[in-house]
Amino acid sequence: MTIFFEKHVFWICIAVAAGAFGALLFLHGFLYLPAEGAGREAPVATTSLSYAFDAGGMIQETEQQDARNPDWWLNSGGSFVITEGTGKTIQGELLPLHRWRLAYLFTNPVDTDNGYHPQNVFRLVSRNVWMNPQMSVSFRIVRDNLTDSPNRNESNGVFLMNRYIDGDNLYYAGIRVDGTAVIKKKYHGVYRTLAQAPLFAGSYGRDAMPNLLPHSEWIELTSRTMDDPDGSVVIDLFMRRAGETEPSLILKAADTDPILGKAAVGIRTDFMDVEIKDIRISETAVH
Repeated sequence: MTIFFEKHVFWICIAVAAGAFGALLFLHGFLYLPAEGAGREAPVATTSLSYAFDAGGMIQETEQQDARNPDWWLNSGGSFVITEGTGKTIQGELLPLHRWRLAYLFTNPVDTDNGYHPQNVFRLVSRNVWMNPQMSVSFRIVRDNLTDSPNRNESNGVFLMNRYIDGDNLYYAGIRVDGTAVIKKKYHGVYRTLAQAPLFAGSYGRDAMPNLLPHSEWIELTSRTMDDPDGSVVIDLFMRRAGETEPSLILKAADTDPILGKAAVGIRTDFMDVEIKDIRISETAVH
């Protein structure tokens, strides 16, 4: 009787595992179906883009070649909702059977609370490319998602991405949850800090003080990435807080072994719900 029962339990487990694998394949096919009219083979160089989020809608995460929006590709984060002049990461917790919850349950459960918070790894990338871009973005942090992931740490924050070749080759410029401003380079998957400086008061603690950045306040970040005649790349980071009329230079860096050429730009946020508005990108004249 015991052997009979064990055999049945074994085959039930096999069936459940096969069903889960089949569901994963189904979800992948369902979530990444090519969009009608999609298939822009190569990114387009442009001189300016102003994105005011004045047309409602939603950008769904896709594989790059299937990106449905002519201006943006949501590389990670599930979905990006556009309404009333504002773009929003997923806000709060997804329902248990939501398609993005199930997808991230299989693909990245650690960083997303078993799929309930795909916005923890939000990455929005432009479809167009620039040589020397100046990019301004206004954002507001709504809430933190204090997952147990080991990747939730002081290096998280809100960042503008420049010279984006792919997820392993780009520059980041932004503000971290430990209250510092930072400019970093990621090359072949390896991070290197080019500049970092204190910005907001306080002492970071993963549990006691997990985010020193202002919440519920619109903040404008601007990055300017330019080729220098000496062969380096110079990156400036500006910030303008609510009530300020002009942005202030908060950090500057030069990379003498730079990432060169026209590339995409983008926005990255980590382990938080964020709202975004007034994206402006333009080419900067090199003197």
